[in-house]
Amino acid sequence: MAATFRTSKQVFLLQALRSLVYPWVGGSGSTCCLCPLGAKRYLLTDSTVKLKEFQRKKVAVACNLPGTKETYLRKLEEKLTQNKLILKEELRTLLHLCASRDDVELAKHVIYRYHAENRNITLGEYKFGPLFMRLCYELDLEDSAVELIKDQHLRGFFSDSTSFNILMDMLFIKGKYKSALEVLIEMKNQDLKFNKDTYVLAFAICYKLNSPESFQICTTLREEALIKGEILSRRASCFAVALALNQNQLAKAISIFSQIMNPESIICTNLNPAMACLPSESSSRSWGNEKIKRLSCH
Repeated sequence: MAATFRTSKQVFLLQALRSLVYPWVGGSGSTCCLCPLGAKRYLLTDSTVKLKEFQRKKVAVACNLPGTKETYLRKLEEKLTQNKLILKEELRTLLHLCASRDDVELAKHVIYRYHAENRNITLGEYKFGPLFMRLCYELDLEDSAVELIKDQHLRGFFSDSTSFNILMDMLFIKGKYKSALEVLIEMKNQDLKFNKDTYVLAFAICYKLNSPESFQICTTLREEALIKGEILSRRASCFAVALALNQNQLAKAISIFSQIMNPESIICTNLNPAMACLPSESSSRSWGNEKIKRLSCH
């Protein structure tokens, strides 16, 4: 009887949470049934991905290019063959000219050469990582992006959170959650700082994988963030709660929910009725409070 009671409460809370988190769990650009007229929700905003800005820049670069694109690419191929120095502006122009998989293959060779020549120059150096990720985003070349970002020979080329965030978002859209998790782990192994978007992506990926391992990763990342004094967004916290519920970790879900900032927010206000249906601490038939208390002490 008690087990049935617990299950019904867990299902009720999970359904309430899913109704709130659903707009964000379908992938960046996924259609949301709660949004009007087919509007879409995104894990990353346009201000982060900057795809439209990148595409406008591509048009401008192509229009201002002296000579033809083919001539420019051929000259770069010759520089590679002759082992000549690749200039920053040459690589930047190349990444804005790429329009096909073959173009990107050339760009990859140029990136390896450029990084080998400039790996020790970091102060004030232009970051090409986000630019390459936006190119792969536009051309649906997420596999090429994963290949380069995990290549130890390019360690330091993708030295910013934006590159990793864009790639994880790209993989999330395609439903490649395991690959997205590998990118997340690579980011952590490179000791790059996680920002607000990173945590949203990380917890969303773990939510989609919905396994004991992904739950442990989510829990560990969250605890490490709190120890560092990071403020996690309610959006990220909702993914963590949803994952805990899916993994039958109701006590953990309640513990996380209780720590969500601003209890007057719409999310918290809508979840409170579901929380109120759970047994109170004073209930003689309380089934999870001792676990909640222990979790709250950590």
